[in-house]
Amino acid sequence: MPPSPFGGSTVNALKERIRKDGRNLGNGILKVDGFINHQVDPVLMDECGRELAARFRSVSATKVLTAEISGIAPAFTTALHLGVPLVYARKSKPITMPDQIFLTLAPSHTKGRTVELIVSPEYLSRGEKVLIIDDFLATGQTILGLARLAQAAGSTIVGIGAVIEKIFEGGRVILAPLGVPIESLALITDMSDGKIALA
Repeated sequence: MPPSPFGGSTVNALKERIRKDGRNLGNGILKVDGFINHQVDPVLMDECGRELAARFRSVSATKVLTAEISGIAPAFTTALHLGVPLVYARKSKPITMPDQIFLTLAPSHTKGRTVELIVSPEYLSRGEKVLIIDDFLATGQTILGLARLAQAAGSTIVGIGAVIEKIFEGGRVILAPLGVPIESLALITDMSDGKIALA
């Protein structure tokens, strides 16, 4: 595996990028779509995936699961470094998907509404060991929805990872009953008064 272009300090590089390019839009919304979820910095996301893969290597995941679209970049690179497939929950059902599906609803803070999360049973099945990766851990509702999909498929959730966690929104507490390791690369402690305070 080639050395990190950040000299082994992926977390510090991510924090610096949040400080430089992140924007506090108010109401707890952190805009990072210049490098994570609209325009993607492939080198930074590859390093985030490498770091998440290293933290979760011991759980022996057989699949990485995320939600479209924002979770795909970090989940893809994590899956790449783990050498396992990535499955992403769709938010609308394409005609190519079978009639029988796994579906749940989850409130979306950034969209301001409830969204559907849909996975085909072709790609998530009984006996899988599922690692859930997303761009954000905030209220935990999207990740909880992904966990419900995995459980409905008869899969076992083995870990939860996020690029950025807003610890003041309490998502980690909501996810704690799942009883799996939870890892986040950058922790936001406060976004009041327009600031972005990192742990």
